[in-house]
Amino acid sequence: MTITQHPFSSEKDKHQMSVLARQFPANNLHVIDLPYRLSSWALDNPDDVGLWFDEKQQLVAWAVLQTPFWTIDYVCHPAVELNLHQEILHWADQRAKELLNTASGHPAWFIMVFPGQVNRIHDLDKAGFKCQSDMGDDSWSKVLMRRSSQTPVKVYEPRSGFIVRSLAGEKEVKDYVELHQSVFESKNMTVDWRVRTLQHPSYKPDLDIVVESPDGRLVAFCICWLDENSLDGHVEPLGCHKDFRQYALGRVALSEGLRRLQSLGAQNIFVETDNYRNTAFRLYESFDFEVLQDVLVYRKDYEEIQN
Repeated sequence: MTITQHPFSSEKDKHQMSVLARQFPANNLHVIDLPYRLSSWALDNPDDVGLWFDEKQQLVAWAVLQTPFWTIDYVCHPAVELNLHQEILHWADQRAKELLNTASGHPAWFIMVFPGQVNRIHDLDKAGFKCQSDMGDDSWSKVLMRRSSQTPVKVYEPRSGFIVRSLAGEKEVKDYVELHQSVFESKNMTVDWRVRTLQHPSYKPDLDIVVESPDGRLVAFCICWLDENSLDGHVEPLGCHKDFRQYALGRVALSEGLRRLQSLGAQNIFVETDNYRNTAFRLYESFDFEVLQDVLVYRKDYEEIQN
C-alpha cells in the first residue's frame, strides 16, 4: 500500500479526521470530544497538522501538535499503524523542534496511550518519549471513566439566586472565555476557538451549560458532546471559578449536563481526568463514573536543543 502525506487545508479535512477516529473508538482517547479539540487554534497553522492518505485518497492517519494542551494528538488506521506509526512520531518530533523557539513551541510535548497499545509504547520508547507514571512526586497518569445512562443522574440544585442554563450563543462567548481562562489559569482558550465550537455541526446548544451568579456573572460551566450514531456522550470541559467553589457549582453544572445527555438518548458517557486530581476524580465517582481504563502519559523534552 502506498501512503503519502498531504497538507491540511480545510474543514473537509477536519470532518475526515473525526470520521477516522470514530471508526476505531477503542483505539483513541479522544473521539466524541473531537469537535472541541479540532476547533482549537492549533489548527490555524496548517503546518501543525499531518495527514496521511492511501492510494485511493482515503485518510488513514492524522496528527496535530495541540499547542493549547501541550499534546500530540493522532489517529491511525490499524491496518497501516505497524508501518506508519514511527513515521507519524518522526513527523511530530521534527515539527516540535521547528516550533521550539516560537510562540507555539513548548519545551516538552506529551502523548497519551492505553497500556494495551504495546506497539505504540515500544515506538514511543524508541523515539525518546518517557512514561510519566513512575516519576516520584512528579508522576502523572490519567484515566478514562465511563458511566451508563441506565443509572439515574443525581440532581443537585444550585443555591438560591444562581441560575443553571445554556450559554446564550456568541453574544456570551467573551464572558465564557474570561471565565475559562480564570478557572484554568491559562490564556489558551480564545474567542475564536470558542466561536468555532458553537459553529461545529456536532455542537448542541442544549449541552453547553453555564451557571450564572446572582449578580449576573458566569461562574461555572460544563460542555457535553454527543455522537448521534454511537449515542456516546463526553464531558469536556468542566470548571468553576475559584471564588464560588464553596457552592459546589461544578457539581451542579455536571448534574445538569448529564441529565441533558441522558434526555437526548446517550447510552454511555465518558470523561477523561488526571487520576492524581483527587477532587475531580471523586466528583466523577460520585456521579457513578467508573474507571474504564488507565491512560499512560508519555513525555519528550526539547529544552536541550535550544541554542
